[in-house]
Amino acid sequence: MKYLTGLIFLIGIISCNDSPAPSSSTSPAASSSPRPKILPKDSTITGELANPYVPVDVSPMDMAWLPVDYPKLTVKKSTPVARVIYSRPHKQGRKIFGNLVKYGERWRLGANEATEMELFIPISIQGTTVQKGSYILYCIPEADNWTIVFNSNLFSWGLTLDPSKDRYRFKIPAQVKNQSVEYFSMMFQPTEAGADLVMAWDNVEARLPIQYK
Repeated sequence: MKYLTGLIFLIGIISCNDSPAPSSSTSPAASSSPRPKILPKDSTITGELANPYVPVDVSPMDMAWLPVDYPKLTVKKSTPVARVIYSRPHKQGRKIFGNLVKYGERWRLGANEATEMELFIPISIQGTTVQKGSYILYCIPEADNWTIVFNSNLFSWGLTLDPSKDRYRFKIPAQVKNQSVEYFSMMFQPTEAGADLVMAWDNVEARLPIQYK
């Protein structure tokens, strides 16, 4: 019996000496939420891919419509005029024309797959009728002009071209502008007779005039 009494007495002393743990609300570290892990687009952390399904392309694919933003229009014509699909390389501090893009050499007008234009109706460029259909677009740049080539070798990578499939060639002026465009850009800008296909990168801009009205 005396052993049981002593054990009860010892437990009571230990209980009295225990102090409560500090509240988590009083700890600055505990009161702040943990920061989320942000994975870089093109790197791996502990073997975990930022995008485990497909690699992240540093030259994203883009699309330009004529009329502009055609799929978003609430009132549409029966058919659009044209669509261009291309990939957008970026400058990254480099000198582009005459350096990365060589004068006098073929350039794919973008990156990755060959740039493609689909014409839903016939158009006119510099007095020449370009029939509706799908074409690869590429360019031969010079310091003050570009030659734009329509080629029918579809679904190709880069400039794996068959020159025998060149269908149309147009020489257009290239202008040095007081600007620096980081990502190569293609877009349609309406004109009185139709639209210009504007192509711009770094400090250079070229316009392909399209007539369809």
